[in-house]
Amino acid sequence: MTGVRKGLAKVEFALRWDPSPAGAPGSDLDIVAAVYGAADLYGAPVNLVHFGSRSPDGTITLNRESQTGQGFGFDEVMTFELDRMGSDLRRVVVGVVIQSVGADTGAAGRAKTFADIAGTGFRIREGHTDLAQSDFASVPSATAATVAEFTRDASGAWSFEVRLRGFDADPEEFARVMGGVR
Repeated sequence: MTGVRKGLAKVEFALRWDPSPAGAPGSDLDIVAAVYGAADLYGAPVNLVHFGSRSPDGTITLNRESQTGQGFGFDEVMTFELDRMGSDLRRVVVGVVIQSVGADTGAAGRAKTFADIAGTGFRIREGHTDLAQSDFASVPSATAATVAEFTRDASGAWSFEVRLRGFDADPEEFARVMGGVR
């Protein structure tokens, strides 16, 4: 992983995981992006973008979505056009949540965690430059995790930091708490 990088314009967040073994319930990981306005940087998001939704201004787009992890390389991809976002939007938190799929449980009948899903990983890049690449090994017991935070400074330049933090939360609860004060 890398540290802070400033002056970002168009960034891609890509997520991967391996399909479940034959006969086992599937695993569905989803990218979630919460956008916060200048008036409340750590409160309720102004926009919440995930599968089945989009940003009203078209600056955040889910380009590829998978419900199984099948395919080559990265299974889900979300694009952030930070340079096109309104000046009142100052913070974007990106996370990943494990969705339930049928009888989607891990050991002992509990919700699946990152430890239950093989081959998890993410990549954040701008153009052809990788800004960060890692996995979820540091949050094995989590059912959701924040991964990155993009912030806009007073000059309007966007910067980025990896912020891998695990949560034991369902998708709805995760959407409410993912951008709270750390």
